[in-house]
Amino acid sequence: MAQHILRKDLKKDEIRDTLVHGVESVASHQRILWAVVTAALVVALGVFGWSSYTKRQTAKASAALDDAMKVFQARVRAPGEQAEPGEITYVDEKNKFSDADKKFLGVASQYGRTKPGQIARYYAALSEIQLKQYPAAENNLGQLSGAEASLAGLARFQLAGVYLQENKDVQAVEIYKQLADKPTEFVPKAMALLALADHYRKNDPAEAAKLYN
Repeated sequence: MAQHILRKDLKKDEIRDTLVHGVESVASHQRILWAVVTAALVVALGVFGWSSYTKRQTAKASAALDDAMKVFQARVRAPGEQAEPGEITYVDEKNKFSDADKKFLGVASQYGRTKPGQIARYYAALSEIQLKQYPAAENNLGQLSGAEASLAGLARFQLAGVYLQENKDVQAVEIYKQLADKPTEFVPKAMALLALADHYRKNDPAEAAKLYN
């Protein structure tokens, strides 16, 4: 009789232990599930936050770029000529491009990871080319090698022109050939070949004629 009761108690203990282990297992899985869900939520919020931040930065950069472009495109008026109300004008082209360069560099420095910030760096280089500040232009154009293909192609095309001004003909020719082999949206093959032909026109007329043809 005692042994029978003992076996019944053992079975009850086994059932209880099984239920306890089952509950513990479910609870453990729930904790893991909640941990995964929480982690996913944190990642999602992080992505959303970064996306929102990027959009805000891009909007600010666009506004700053537009402000700088107004200076870059400002009219150079004759001394004594009156400007229209609210119009940005200059009487000296050098001052205009100097001011534009400062504004573009400010945008590029503050919003360098945005597309408007990269475009600002490109226009800073164009301003420096107008000012004949070729080393500065070379530096800014070189920093655009990692930009999207269309902008990077334009930057390389301008860089080749800067190289020619610095008597770095070999580097310039190499860039023109590379652009001709791999044209981009804003630098088609014909554009690169024409620039290369113009370069050869003085020193190698035969090669220039072949390219023109």
